[in-house]
Amino acid sequence: MNARVDHLEAASAHPAPLSADQQIGQIAVQLPGATAVFRRLKLDFCCGGQVSLSKAAADKGLDANAVLAELAALQRSDAVPEAASPSALIDHILARYHEVHRQQLPELIRMARRVEAVHRDNPHVPAGLADHLETMHEELLSHMLKEEQVLFPMLKSGGNPFVGQPIGMMRAEHVDHGEALDKLNALTNDATPPQGACNTWRALYAGIAQLGDDLINHIHLENNVLFPAFEAGAAPSSQGCGPSGCACSGGGTLQA
Repeated sequence: MNARVDHLEAASAHPAPLSADQQIGQIAVQLPGATAVFRRLKLDFCCGGQVSLSKAAADKGLDANAVLAELAALQRSDAVPEAASPSALIDHILARYHEVHRQQLPELIRMARRVEAVHRDNPHVPAGLADHLETMHEELLSHMLKEEQVLFPMLKSGGNPFVGQPIGMMRAEHVDHGEALDKLNALTNDATPPQGACNTWRALYAGIAQLGDDLINHIHLENNVLFPAFEAGAAPSSQGCGPSGCACSGGGTLQA
């Protein structure tokens, strides 16, 4: 996954502005998460995605500016607070990645189920994608809960000589997340929709691409920025299985 970190660090921290003149199908594909907004407002971004947001909103009696404001909230910056303390960095990780993952995956699962059902006869259909996303969702929820309830409070309090062991557990789970991303890329041809794919399929893959970028950046911040500051003062015995501190003896499992 290291090859993608440079791309993430070079990415713009300033999302492109949205316009009510854009077609809603275009917004659905370019802005991951927009599909959930359109679905809730009953705006047809798939078959009826060729109309502008302003017209689609007017046809439903909606305020286009209010819809735009809701969509704008989905545009997130990857910028990390300058000279962030560990506590501030943890707050950034919680808001920018933990909460975002919780929003991303249910909508991706829903769209994957629809694409697999509607396009089941298409040779390019990503069979098994929804099930894999569900597994990723469950594993991420478990992982994030361990960090939120155990590791992050420990780090915010300044850490302790034994913090290397729970950090090692999280590093080991990060490796599992990386393998799950590899499988996700294999199922979706690196999130590249086939020619002629409908807007739902294209929006699904755009969301998967964002999930992948977010998860890699999330892991990068923890593995390479947050954790090393505490591992330097950890007791050597907590790293008994090598640099990952995998705690394979079974006594180091974090309890949610």
